[in-house]
Amino acid sequence: MQTGYILVFCIFPIFSEGCCVGNRPDKRSGRKPDAAHQHYRAVEGEMFVMPCSESVCSRTAGGAEGTSFVCGSEFPAEARHSGKYTCRTLLSSGSELFFHLQVVKRSEISLGCFHPEENSVELRVDAGGEVPCPGLKCSNNTHVIWYKGNKAVSEQNRSSCQTSGSLKLCQVSKHDTGVYFCDQQIIERGVIWTFRRAVHVTVVPDKASYPPRFKKPYGNTTETVQLGGPHNLTCEVYFPFEVNFSREVLWYMNHGSNMENMTLLPMEKQQQVRVTFNEYKVIRSAIIEQVTPQHLNYRYTCIASNIVGNRRGTVELKNQIKVKWPSLVGYPIASLLLVAGLGIVLHVKWLEIQLIYRSHFQHGKHHGEEKEFDVFLSYVWSPPPSAGVEGVSSLSSPRGPDTDEEACLSRMDLLNTEEGGSTQRPLEVVLPQVLEDRWGYRLCLLERDVVPGGAYTNDVVLAIQRSRMLICLLSADYLSNSNAVFVLESGIQALLQNSAVKLLLIWTSRASASLIQPDSPLPTLVQRALKVLPSLDWTSGKPATTTSNFWRSLRKAMPDQRVKRVSLTQNQKHLILP
Repeated sequence: MQTGYILVFCIFPIFSEGCCVGNRPDKRSGRKPDAAHQHYRAVEGEMFVMPCSESVCSRTAGGAEGTSFVCGSEFPAEARHSGKYTCRTLLSSGSELFFHLQVVKRSEISLGCFHPEENSVELRVDAGGEVPCPGLKCSNNTHVIWYKGNKAVSEQNRSSCQTSGSLKLCQVSKHDTGVYFCDQQIIERGVIWTFRRAVHVTVVPDKASYPPRFKKPYGNTTETVQLGGPHNLTCEVYFPFEVNFSREVLWYMNHGSNMENMTLLPMEKQQQVRVTFNEYKVIRSAIIEQVTPQHLNYRYTCIASNIVGNRRGTVELKNQIKVKWPSLVGYPIASLLLVAGLGIVLHVKWLEIQLIYRSHFQHGKHHGEEKEFDVFLSYVWSPPPSAGVEGVSSLSSPRGPDTDEEACLSRMDLLNTEEGGSTQRPLEVVLPQVLEDRWGYRLCLLERDVVPGGAYTNDVVLAIQRSRMLICLLSADYLSNSNAVFVLESGIQALLQNSAVKLLLIWTSRASASLIQPDSPLPTLVQRALKVLPSLDWTSGKPATTTSNFWRSLRKAMPDQRVKRVSLTQNQKHLILP
């Protein structure tokens, strides 16, 4: 038994001398502290890092002086980088390192000593790996020092060792990806050169451990389409990383659940991108140029597979029902817009709406209030240039309303002309005669029924309040007269203040009135009211039929009832007598 124990202890040191038993740093690795002057050689096109730490290297000779590099920064070596450099530490010690860099061309390397494939190595994660030093086979010196960045690998906290110039990593991790540098010494003419070569190490995952993972379509899904239009079927799959494996996604079309007779669909070129260290994302779309009713009867399957297994996702198409406008969402929006529009119209046109309503539906409601006049007639006297009419001529016919309307209208035409001639009488003369003498209405005329010298504004307002109707004979002279415009404005305000007065406009010369430019513009209230208040056009000089139509329309617009004569007599005394 003791002999067995002795053999075990004798054999164990032999195995412990193996490469990956532990991390045993090579005491010879790294630069010698007293080596202040060094010579380095690099290959053009390969990555290079300055052999210093925590300092800045500046060129002092051999090229464009002033070029500097930060220690630890990697850069591709070029012929113009050849020269002498001085590296000064950034610490307070102020130590310096002098070295000479020579960049050689690839063509200057001995044939058979340069193999581009040696500059890149691919290692598997969680496994051991070996990184050979490029061109080491052409040298008798197998002593190599390995660096990652500007720090020797043997000085880093990881399990590694060097065998015959190659770097062996006992267990590869994804952090081992990067550029490694191997330094070997060459003696030429008594000068020791350090030949630094670069190797790109790429760490890839080990073989796949799970099948592809579907994100879209996930399981059995349904997509809505429009008949007659194009449609794209998109498949998005995540693959575990595999070396030398073609990640391909395919779309098939089959009828129902029958998976035997499947037809390959036309597809776009697939897109793949590495999203994590262990996974790739692959996207591929199938194209349906024009959707027909037959396409709704098929099932579309996306298949993805790897060495572990395969997965699939299915899609069925459903016709999209077009919702015609207005839809459920459209009705509330349309209603809201309609209410908002009506609100805006009411806000902007509220005055006109009130005038229209009160002019057509409100007048005549006296609520038992006794009126003194049937009509308050407002006009501006403008005698015609060719006529010398003085005063108001009376009619030969007796007072009282006509019973025969046609006979009345024919007599109205005779009032338009002067006696013994064909000169047209102005409406300011004719209208009072017709209203009082022919139709029996009680008129209020300011020049006749109101005592001069009083407050004009009060007289006008009182006369309007005591009348059932206000008639304004509009002309260019009327709209230019401030007193006349005040009567019209007072009548409009009385109409808006729930008064029972009725307002009628008679245009005696609408064309000339539209061209007039008063000295002071008309009040806004009057301008807006002129557009909507009831109006008639006096047709002086027109055929008898047209004139008869005017009188007929005026008769319809007049109040149906007349004030009592006794009431008028008493109130006239009240107005005239002081």
